[in-house]
Amino acid sequence: MTVIVTDTGFTTFDDPAQWIPSDHRLDLGPDTDPAGLPDLLQGMELVRVAFPAFADGRGFTLARLIRQCGFRGRLRAYGHVIADQYTMARRSGFDDVEIDDDLAARQPQDQWLARADWKAHDYQSRLRGLAA
Repeated sequence: MTVIVTDTGFTTFDDPAQWIPSDHRLDLGPDTDPAGLPDLLQGMELVRVAFPAFADGRGFTLARLIRQCGFRGRLRAYGHVIADQYTMARRSGFDDVEIDDDLAARQPQDQWLARADWKAHDYQSRLRGLAA
């Protein structure tokens, strides 16, 4: 089974095959050539970026580049993303994270929710809070 992590917590897996035609879904690896992104993203509604290991941060860079190409559809990280990386995932442009049940059991919803207020937990926001 799979769990989708959003800013509001865990949701059940929403199989894109049920609501997005296959020619509007795209899975990318972290080694995707950024030069080809504009062509790859044409007509896509859902783009999933793989994280083969939690120590492999190339997917965060790829997400930022995808958003810079103007992609407005759903952008999902999947694979070995851990709760500590949720803030970075959201800041880099991902809408949600797809994890397996084993990871959801090891890192329950409260650990992900602790990082869900990702807009408020950056250096500049903390400085502005001190200046007020």
